[in-house]
Amino acid sequence: MTSSASFDTLETLQADIAELFDRLPTLKNRQLIQQALATIVRLAESEIERLDWKILSSALADMELGFQLFYDYRHVRKVTIFGSARLSPATPEYQMALEFARAVCQLGFMVMTGGGGGIMQAGHEGAGRENSFGLNIQLPFEQQANPFIEGDPKLIHFKYFFTRKLFLLKESDAVALFPGGFGTQDEAFECMTLSQTGKFGPVPVVLIDHPGGDYWRSWSKYIDQQLVQKGLVSPEDPSLYTVTDNLEVACNAITNFYRVYHSSRYVGEQLVIRLSADLSDAAVEKLNANFSDILVKGQIAKSQALPPENQDETVELPRLVLHFNQRDLGRLYQMIAVINQMGTSSFEEKAHPERK
Repeated sequence: MTSSASFDTLETLQADIAELFDRLPTLKNRQLIQQALATIVRLAESEIERLDWKILSSALADMELGFQLFYDYRHVRKVTIFGSARLSPATPEYQMALEFARAVCQLGFMVMTGGGGGIMQAGHEGAGRENSFGLNIQLPFEQQANPFIEGDPKLIHFKYFFTRKLFLLKESDAVALFPGGFGTQDEAFECMTLSQTGKFGPVPVVLIDHPGGDYWRSWSKYIDQQLVQKGLVSPEDPSLYTVTDNLEVACNAITNFYRVYHSSRYVGEQLVIRLSADLSDAAVEKLNANFSDILVKGQIAKSQALPPENQDETVELPRLVLHFNQRDLGRLYQMIAVINQMGTSSFEEKAHPERK
């Protein structure tokens, strides 16, 4: 027999759904909300396991936490830091991560980590609590929030690794990886896989070691010898990342990526590259001469915002549009590097280069 408490919950839910339906025609994202509700209805009418419903419910709760946390910070660029949870503050890797986090925050970025110890703690120590996000994971052992983010409203706890990683990448404008174990290697290869397939970015990915360290250089040699030379990845794919043991090089790899390039999206079959500074006609001609191999058809052309972008907050920015083949992402990153050297106004003149 259903308890009265359950009846109260059901009645409240019915009232909330009725109110939502009344407001749906006026909501900005009504079509997407309608699609989400329709998916739930279809699942409710199908035969799926109780465990499936628990996964769906918990994943949605995770995403609710993430969406609500990051909405107020959507205009600030952020750097995600990955690395070992086992490295102590006495290690050179920890100190390098601390200095890196401090440096990128001075450049106007905020820092995200998994919220634990080791490199994650170094990131928060360097960034300071006000510039830090912690995306922790609920585990029966080990993963406690570090003291530099513990108790902060920008610390949230996810049930699932996949929803946690979704936000660590979705909300990031750059990824910095320091030495680590299986988890760090997983994060490194997932960043490469998602970048290579166009499911993430384009964003700068920087593999950082302490001065004189060879963790990532050895990793990069493996990539070259076992993947590039054997034709398992494209020769241009190493352009997806930067390997360095120099703090200035690491910071420049991130800031220079946004020197002229702002962001990108697809509108229909066209890739739209938003720019924070206009390019000359001669510069666009040079792009066409050097990167025609990544086009399905047509040419790279200057453009203003396309009609579907009229409600976009970047509507005033100049653009390049192209029919990108969606395959040669390493070449696309190479083109972005060239674009960042072509702008008609300098990066230093921008008041807030970290602003989206």
